[in-house]
Amino acid sequence: MFKRFVSANRKALQKFKRNSWGVFSLAFIVILSITALLAYVIAPDNTVNANNGDISISTQKPGFKVQTINIPLNNNTSSLSDLFTGKAVKEEFIPILSYKIQNDTLFYQEFSTDPTTAQTKFISTANFPTQDLTIIERDYIKTKTYLLGTDTQGRDYLSRLLVGARVSLAIGFVAVFISLIIGISLGAVAGYYGGKVDAFILWLINVIWSIPTLLLVIAITLALGKGFWQVFIAVGLTMWVEVARVVRGQVMSVKQMQYVTAARALGFNDSRIIFKHIIPNILAPVIVISAANFASAILVESGLSFLGLGAQVPVPSWGGMIKEHYNYIVLGKPHLALIPGLAMCMVVVSFMMIGNALRDALDVKG
Repeated sequence: MFKRFVSANRKALQKFKRNSWGVFSLAFIVILSITALLAYVIAPDNTVNANNGDISISTQKPGFKVQTINIPLNNNTSSLSDLFTGKAVKEEFIPILSYKIQNDTLFYQEFSTDPTTAQTKFISTANFPTQDLTIIERDYIKTKTYLLGTDTQGRDYLSRLLVGARVSLAIGFVAVFISLIIGISLGAVAGYYGGKVDAFILWLINVIWSIPTLLLVIAITLALGKGFWQVFIAVGLTMWVEVARVVRGQVMSVKQMQYVTAARALGFNDSRIIFKHIIPNILAPVIVISAANFASAILVESGLSFLGLGAQVPVPSWGGMIKEHYNYIVLGKPHLALIPGLAMCMVVVSFMMIGNALRDALDVKG
């Protein structure tokens, strides 16, 4: 009886499925990616960058509830792209402790953590689209719940956390993409041609490798300028060296194989041999390194945001959120810094788990 043939890819997939931590981590990353993509659909505050807040309700604890008066603004335009980029602020909300309506005037007591200092103010009901008091109370006086509390600017912390996940995941994808393009190209050329080409590329790799990653990223960021995409490019330009070293070594060992010799005998040019015959057969270690680089990119971006060189205000990022609130750890509100830190830790650990699972699954000796 002949044994059923199982392809290498199917064997690797079966090994990966048997690694429960790897599967769980992959599921977590997929769910987080979908959540980040639909952040403005899920988040309680769906304005651009979840930046709609009030300073009077700043640094409130998780589960905080407050009554608000919501005054419509003239900006009522919306489009399908708002689901992915956020909506413009369409109403001004005023946190209050209490209110009463007399004739055509709405009297309210502004929110204050100390009710004895709360000020009483009033607005005309003409500010609302309708003068029906029942409709005003039903549609424009609401109770807001902040599941994770509010930040220093009185913004919904859960919304900021969800939108901030976009930055952390995007930096990983973009940085890994850039590192793969540069690393695979230079590593393959160095390993295939050898000689002076290999010596020059290896010298370049060693020079980049000798510079501390964070310092190199800071230097590139300062050269390109502060900004969202500048950080992505800067991080990607510092992570290709490890990919290049691995690809170089793999190509040097594979280029003597019979299928490469056969490709040369058939008259295929070098670029086709490298990118269509050699590269597809050495991707296993590159995939493992990419998972580790993804985690490293998230940490580097967080460090840059903490130093003020990452995503700029008001764009939320987990590193920036930690920077804004780390001093609250000793001021009795540690959740403001610990929540984004815990989220970052979970993402980094998940990618490392995926990398370990891929290493075991793609190990031909296993």
